[in-house]
Amino acid sequence: MAEGPIVREVSGGVEIRVKVVPGASREGVAGVLGDRVKVRVSAPAEDGRANAAVCRVLAGALGVKGASVRIVSGHGSREKSVVVEGPSATAVRERLGLA
Repeated sequence: MAEGPIVREVSGGVEIRVKVVPGASREGVAGVLGDRVKVRVSAPAEDGRANAAVCRVLAGALGVKGASVRIVSGHGSREKSVVVEGPSATAVRERLGLA
């Protein structure tokens, strides 16, 4: 069951709900999977490496600095909520191909 929109404005930025695929052969945003944006990362899900890779991949896809992207929930899960500071929700949707 969906908890809310995939991308929405929140205090301090734009929240994106993501589904992480760690250990992937290719990195990048891979469209929508259910009620989340699918993000593939080559890093394994250990010692926070996949979380750091998710922030890096999203920062690159959105054209923002890595420090502007932070995971706000789901640190130990494949389903995460990420907040991005800077672009509007509309810009995020466009850059991720969701518009």
